[in-house]
Amino acid sequence: MTELQQNLLNLDRQGLEAFFARLGEKSFRASQLMKWVYHQGVLEFGHMTNLSLALRETLMQSTTLDLPKIALERKSRDGTCKWLLRLDDGNSIETVYIPENDRGTLCISSQVGCTLDCSFCATAREGFNRNLTTAEIIGQVLLANQQLRSTSQDRPVTNVVFMGMGEPLLNLTHTLPAFSILVDDLGYGLSKRRVTVSTAGIVPAIDRLKESADVALAVSLHASNDKLRDELVPVNKKYPIAELIQACHRFVQADRKKHITFEYVMLNDINDRPEDARRLIKLLAGLPSKVNLIPFNPFPGSGYICSPVERIAQFQLMLAKGGLLTTTRKTRGEDIEAACGQLAGDIKDRSRRHILFQDLRYGEQVSL
Repeated sequence: MTELQQNLLNLDRQGLEAFFARLGEKSFRASQLMKWVYHQGVLEFGHMTNLSLALRETLMQSTTLDLPKIALERKSRDGTCKWLLRLDDGNSIETVYIPENDRGTLCISSQVGCTLDCSFCATAREGFNRNLTTAEIIGQVLLANQQLRSTSQDRPVTNVVFMGMGEPLLNLTHTLPAFSILVDDLGYGLSKRRVTVSTAGIVPAIDRLKESADVALAVSLHASNDKLRDELVPVNKKYPIAELIQACHRFVQADRKKHITFEYVMLNDINDRPEDARRLIKLLAGLPSKVNLIPFNPFPGSGYICSPVERIAQFQLMLAKGGLLTTTRKTRGEDIEAACGQLAGDIKDRSRRHILFQDLRYGEQVSL
């Protein structure tokens, strides 16, 4: 792709309609292109036979449908598959496919690395380089579908979770069009409850997400008091728990079908005690939610160990008795470092904690 070529995978339906209008074409060209790309997996303009020859030639000269390149594929004994994807700038990201009996879940990345420096996450140790483009985000889904078809995989991608590398709500410019493509009938046509966005708690972005996209929300909570969460999830120093929970109440307000999943990694003797469970019950009282307990997945130098199985079970029982719907996540892909918190990629680190991002409430630049 040259600097003059526009990657059309960066555009959702609205963006494509505007693009074709600038070419003097009718808006239905956007529908035709999306069907070729997302329904049939066709990425060569020359094969899009219901586009005029002149339009195909224009597209070939000035645009592209480029995807990241697969640098490495690893398969787990439990069926989980992880792809290391090489980007044009030399960075790499990781994407994970998790097959289950009734679904196929794709865990995708939204940034090259992550700025948030959560202490129990391997991605944070790699630093941060940049946000992914919409094309690089949606390209992960396109690539996964290509690979699954090539291996006669009978479980297509039915669910997409933004739980890979990066904080998706710090990249709303590019994640919002990706959400649109995933749920658009001309895109992947996924149910809005089958696209889940995970956040460490960027409060103003949660409010913007509510206004801009109807998708499911998961919050990486991991602690029930500010002192501990400040250590585990440092962004808590800017958006403390009380403010985060208020944003969660706003997110589900006036929609009885909505609930929030709270992710809670189980760290031995850190956040797994009875008093932690009691605080969590009180904190989430009255909020439509469920708690997903995540056994900690180790990585070199983490300094943490997973809570014992018996303690996780006891913690889950306490939450259930306290009125909280609670599940324990089954660890998948641990043998290929594809489990929750283990994704690392290959990152040219430019900044760790001091990356600047736009504060969505006040329009000011803030530093983490």
